[in-house]
Amino acid sequence: MNLHPASTPPSAWVTRFAALVPPRGSVLDVACGSGRHVRWLAAQGFAVTGVDRDADALAPLRDIAETVVADLEGGPWPFAGRRFDAVVVTNYLWRPLWPAWLAALAPGGVFIHETFALGQERVGRPSRPEFLLRPGELLSACQGLRTVAFEDGFDGGRYVQRIAAVNEAPGQPEPPRYGLSGPAG
Repeated sequence: MNLHPASTPPSAWVTRFAALVPPRGSVLDVACGSGRHVRWLAAQGFAVTGVDRDADALAPLRDIAETVVADLEGGPWPFAGRRFDAVVVTNYLWRPLWPAWLAALAPGGVFIHETFALGQERVGRPSRPEFLLRPGELLSACQGLRTVAFEDGFDGGRYVQRIAAVNEAPGQPEPPRYGLSGPAG
C-alpha cells in the first residue's frame, strides 16, 4: 500500500532544503513510490532518478525521470559508483543502506532524509522498532557531513526525525553558510 499517492504534496522538509541543490543538479529519490518528490523535483528543473521495487508505481514517472526498479533490501545497490547532487529519502528506513546513500553524494551533495522515530508506535504505523529511528540516530549516521538542519520530535500527528546535511567539497577554505528559509516564494 502506497502511503503517498502521486497527488500528495511533497514534504515541506524536502521542498525547503532542495534549495541547497545546485540548479539542474542530479537528485536520487530513494524508495520513491508513486513519485510525489520525483514529480516536484523534476518540475524544479532537477535531473531526477527514482528508485523503488514497485514497477507499476514507477511506470508513470518514466517520461519525467530516470526510473530504476530494484529491491533495495534484498538486492545489490543499483547505483554503485554513481554520484548525485542530492539524495532524498522520506518515510523509509533501511539502515544497511546508509553507507551507500552517503557514498552516492557528490562533493557538495545534499542528503535530505525524513522518516519515523520512536514514539510513533504509540500513535500509528509504522510501529515496529526496526522501522523507527532512535533519538539522534540520523545525526550519528551523518557524521562526516555538515548538518545544516536537524529535527527530532512530534509533528502533524507523527513522530519524525529529519536531517539536511551537506557532503562538503574537500579543500574548501571556509565552510559556506546555507540559507535556511527555503525556496523564494
